[in-house]
Amino acid sequence: MQEEVENRTVALAINGGKLTGHVLKAAILKFLAAQKNKGRDSPEIPHGKQSIKDLAKQNQGLSNIEVTDKNIKSFERVARKYGVDFAIKKDKSVTPPKYLVFFKGRDADAITSAFTEFTAKTMKQAARPSVLAQLKKFTELVKNTITDRVKNREKEQSR
Repeated sequence: MQEEVENRTVALAINGGKLTGHVLKAAILKFLAAQKNKGRDSPEIPHGKQSIKDLAKQNQGLSNIEVTDKNIKSFERVARKYGVDFAIKKDKSVTPPKYLVFFKGRDADAITSAFTEFTAKTMKQAARPSVLAQLKKFTELVKNTITDRVKNREKEQSR
């Protein structure tokens, strides 16, 4: 019991002329803030999208997958959803440019499921026709029908 009390004891030294409630409150708040930041001395491990250098620092072993899709942002959303730590490098030497997605070796299963969801999403978008293209097609049809009506009215009136 005595040992628990000793472990919980905190020494707080304050330099000041007069100890008031406000001074004590400020000292305790500063002490609590310092205690909160004490655990942050160790470097924080980044998660999600990061640089290749940061990814390599984690010593987890890197793997990569080549992606040729221009819409890499949608992959980033899916990768964040699966909690994958990854880095994207654009290879400009090839036309069209390809992207290399680097990830940790232990994230191989998560990256596989993220890629399957990403490809399913892109295939679904490719199969669905564009709303703007449909709108243009229908506006052309409407314009053609209106001009046909006008021509027919002129013919009927001239008879």
